[in-house]
Amino acid sequence: MAFVLNFRNSPLPNPPAEFDAQYVRQMIRVLELYFDQSDAWNLQLYNALTGVTGNNIVLPHIAASDSTDQIAGGNNTPTVVNWNTLDSGFGWTLNAPGSAISTFAGVYKITYSLQFINSANAIHYVTVWLKVNNNDVPNSSTIFHVPARKSATAGQEGYLAAYSEITFTVAAGDEIELYWATDLAGNPTTPTNGVYMFHDAAQTTPFARPAIPSAIGSITYVSATT
Repeated sequence: MAFVLNFRNSPLPNPPAEFDAQYVRQMIRVLELYFDQSDAWNLQLYNALTGVTGNNIVLPHIAASDSTDQIAGGNNTPTVVNWNTLDSGFGWTLNAPGSAISTFAGVYKITYSLQFINSANAIHYVTVWLKVNNNDVPNSSTIFHVPARKSATAGQEGYLAAYSEITFTVAAGDEIELYWATDLAGNPTTPTNGVYMFHDAAQTTPFARPAIPSAIGSITYVSATT
């Protein structure tokens, strides 16, 4: 479902009991304003729908991220991906910690990038998949291998940004969740060597950069259902 910014009709002046030339002139000015706005709106709609500019069309979407380390529930244990920051959205509700609720039915595409870290001495594996209303979405799984650490020195862990996208269909009110599991769950606070989702704050040295979220994701509208 798409929405185009609208205009508000001008109120018509109240008619007098008898003919009044000034009233007629006021009525003509109001009608001229209305038709001018109508012409501008029709052009805006045409441009939006034909892709001439597209700057006035609003489609259902959501973009979110997470600013915490995320730990698996255990080895080979499905764990929901958390999202604690709504970056933008329309037609979706972010339900912390890990789900989004759709307002409009349609075909959507979810795109995600999950920052994994491996503090163990061997390669380990992560699988990521999508759930709708707590049901696995068929053919939505992707497996990633996270490189082993180079040494036990801090900063020598193996890193992987796990990126993928999935196109799927939802009804209004559906709950969307992203899940992950790893063959060796790590925890930086215990500490336990293995795989977990890593975040880092913004830094100024040795060079300035923004924060690194543990998860970045978006759901965008593709098409009406057929």
